[in-house]
Amino acid sequence: MLSRDEVEGKLRGYLEDMFEIPAEKINHAARLYEDLDLDSIDAVDLVVKLQELTGRKLKVEEFKSVRTVGDVIERVHAVLAE
Repeated sequence: MLSRDEVEGKLRGYLEDMFEIPAEKINHAARLYEDLDLDSIDAVDLVVKLQELTGRKLKVEEFKSVRTVGDVIERVHAVLAE
């Protein structure tokens, strides 16, 4: 199972590579929509990448309450722990 640090590292890579977000903008408190300028299509693309990472089907609905980078890390880690 991936650790929280490993999940964070992968997530940072996805945000930098897929959405061209500067590394210095990515932190646990960064809000996905307001601070990182992701939109709903970007969020779906991110969930698809996280599914590949976890090897599990992730429900987009489970990510509707996710607001920050830290929330994403915790949600993915919780899915891995199931």
